[in-house]
Amino acid sequence: MIDFVGKKQWFFLISAILIILGIISLAVFGLKWGVDFSSGTAITLQFEKEVDLAQLRQQLTDLGYDRATIQPTAEAEFFIRLQEISSEEYTQLKEGLEAGLATNITDSNLYTVSATIAMATVRNTVIAVVIASIGILLYISWAFRKMPKPIRWGTCAILALLHDLVIVIAIFSILGWVAGMEVDSLFVTGVLGVVGISVNNIVVVFDRIRENLKRGVSSDFGVVANCGIMESVGRSLNTGLATLFVIVALYLLGGATIHTLILALLVGITTGIYSSLCIAGQLLVVWEKGEWSALLPWAKRPA
Repeated sequence: MIDFVGKKQWFFLISAILIILGIISLAVFGLKWGVDFSSGTAITLQFEKEVDLAQLRQQLTDLGYDRATIQPTAEAEFFIRLQEISSEEYTQLKEGLEAGLATNITDSNLYTVSATIAMATVRNTVIAVVIASIGILLYISWAFRKMPKPIRWGTCAILALLHDLVIVIAIFSILGWVAGMEVDSLFVTGVLGVVGISVNNIVVVFDRIRENLKRGVSSDFGVVANCGIMESVGRSLNTGLATLFVIVALYLLGGATIHTLILALLVGITTGIYSSLCIAGQLLVVWEKGEWSALLPWAKRPA
């Protein structure tokens, strides 16, 4: 039997390192906001023949869009993000590109978001995450209401979820700096999906711990929690890996427009498996036994 609870300080150390690096990344690089969260125009252009990325960038510069972000999405297809433009400017842009690149644009899509709509999207996103967190806290507290101090169970679940969200956001901060990955509405969808999947994993682990408490497995809550975690390992890994296989296939075979969603799910589910087995139950043990020094990985363990 693996002693997941006995190694909690190591798990907390790994999480602390990831979270600290994430906070540093967010402080230094921030997030690269997509058009959904900042005013601007997103355009998808499909050209009749192959177009070189450098030529397209130079042509956009010649037309006055030197700060445009260009991302190839398929053969002869590009996703372009630039400042907010009118429909007339969009028509002039298309005509200028066709003339400069000597090829026709066979298909195009325009998506414009004003500053007011972008701010409303940010506000609604924050509200959605807060409401979801409160709902999760109330649900888990109610589900484990027959346990002593059930609010602790809900709080530990929320802390594990925050752990997952910080890591996902931090990774997107790094990807935004390294690869130009933008955060858009699909990212929010992915994050909320991660919240739901992580809560499900945590509830399964907590339910096993509760059943072991009822059966009187041990008078030591740490032993009871470890048994519950061990009983959940197979289920968490099987369902988690099966989901990850599907997500990887979607990322490789799906269109570029859903890459943000798929990547958020990929990172979030991986982190959720880890937190449900290595963080949530261990936090509950720390709180129930009052072993607060375990939250400090460098602290000396009691004899």
